[in-house]
Amino acid sequence: MPVHTRAEHTRVLRFILVGGLAAAVHWLAVVLLVSRWGWPPVLANVPAWAVALGVSFAGHHRWTFGGHGAAPGRAFGRFFVVSAAAFCLNEAAYALLLHWSRMHYGLLLALVLAGVAALTYLANRHWAFLRTPGA
Repeated sequence: MPVHTRAEHTRVLRFILVGGLAAAVHWLAVVLLVSRWGWPPVLANVPAWAVALGVSFAGHHRWTFGGHGAAPGRAFGRFFVVSAAAFCLNEAAYALLLHWSRMHYGLLLALVLAGVAALTYLANRHWAFLRTPGA
């Protein structure tokens, strides 16, 4: 059974705060593209993710996983891989839910963003921001 330290609890809280901010930016971008410019929600999800990616990396690199010692370029490359994989899962789930559900697109997106968050925490914690020997 893993021991959960105060530092790990703090890291999880920071991940939630930064992730919540990035998710809010993502969600707002989708809503604006759909409501103001008539984009289909699934299509609007793509540039919204790209904007949120910058918010997310900046916050996680400097604050959530600060002091990790991973080189910024290497960390961003890994972070991008994690984020892109999570986005593919996000986009597939979102498209299916939009097709099968009559719920509002904004609520469905919020559910999908929350559902993918735990996976991204684990991948970022144990890979993207992991210091590599000699780095």
